[in-house]
Amino acid sequence: MKFAKLSLAAVMAMGVSAFADVQNIKVTGDAKLFYSTTDANNGDLFDQKSSAGQAALDVAVSADLADGVAGKIGVTMLNTLGLENNLVSQVWDGGLSNQWWVSEAWLAKKIANTTVKVGRQTLDTPLAFTETWSIAQNTFDAAVVLNNDIPNTTLVAAWVGRGNGGAGAKYPILAGVVRDASNGQDPFATYSPALSTYGQDGAYAFGAVTTAIPMTTAQGWYYNVEDVATAYWLQADVALKNELKGLTLGAQYATLDLKNAAYDDGSIWAVKVGYAMDNGLSFAGAYSSSDKSTLGAGWNTATGTGASKIYTEAWWAYGEVTQSDTDSFTLEAEYNMEDVADFAAYYTNADHATGDDMTEITVTASKSFGSLETTLAYINTDKKENDNMVQVYLTYNF
Repeated sequence: MKFAKLSLAAVMAMGVSAFADVQNIKVTGDAKLFYSTTDANNGDLFDQKSSAGQAALDVAVSADLADGVAGKIGVTMLNTLGLENNLVSQVWDGGLSNQWWVSEAWLAKKIANTTVKVGRQTLDTPLAFTETWSIAQNTFDAAVVLNNDIPNTTLVAAWVGRGNGGAGAKYPILAGVVRDASNGQDPFATYSPALSTYGQDGAYAFGAVTTAIPMTTAQGWYYNVEDVATAYWLQADVALKNELKGLTLGAQYATLDLKNAAYDDGSIWAVKVGYAMDNGLSFAGAYSSSDKSTLGAGWNTATGTGASKIYTEAWWAYGEVTQSDTDSFTLEAEYNMEDVADFAAYYTNADHATGDDMTEITVTASKSFGSLETTLAYINTDKKENDNMVQVYLTYNF
């Protein structure tokens, strides 16, 4: 979901500096209750058979440890609350059974300008990242090194091993982003579909994020997914100042070279322009184009949902804009009505060479009541048929 995304530059900055702020023992987390209903597949809105609902609890404990080491352990729990008995027939993530797993368990140490973080953790890199649209989040067993010796620049080196990213298609049926742990098996067990995760040998990622160029955040990434693929990602985002204050520009280019002879390599590029006014109103538009390949929606190697970091990614129907031989564009408007709510409207069009085009219109209203965050969303998706969806998100942060 677009309102849940956080910029990579901000994540990197937090990763280097946050550990010095941790004091003693701190308990954090959130409780969620999500609901979704659709008339897709000949269903009816608000009918049990065409609705999904679930509750989740995330609890984490972080603390300073000996010798300047910081640590964190977090647990995610899913529960249907019995909603499947009369209101819904699907869940957002996992299965109908109650389940829990250790979602984070890491240690971190900062030495001079270098931070090392090892263990189960969230990641936010262009081609391997933790998805936040669902009620649960996928995480990774990884080792990450961040260095800030170069002024205004963060260098990143990472080894990414197992993850619990799901392999199911998300649209139009909810399938989540984590593997089902209700069968008693380890959801982080290594498996290796061609593009879903990292096989036996893991993946290596190397990146640089810099703000050395005035008004610009630039980043470049190289990935080597052992026995699966190599990839490159280049991106630059510009926030203009002075007379053009509020105007933003962006460009992306990525390639993915697959080692499986059954798949053709792929590349994609995108551009974006936006403008934010002082009255809380902002507009943005983006365009992307992918080449002809058998890659499909493979621009997130961590899960099979098809979500990507491409500017034109849809609000809900992930994977359409990154299909082979596809031209796409998005338009969006957001307005912060002070003391009332945050309103937003998004339009996405994916023009496939196959003729199986997709358009999506999403309208949202969000409001915070202290620690309680609420969002109401309406989504209309027109592909093989015209489908409507209504969603309610309730999140209590503590």
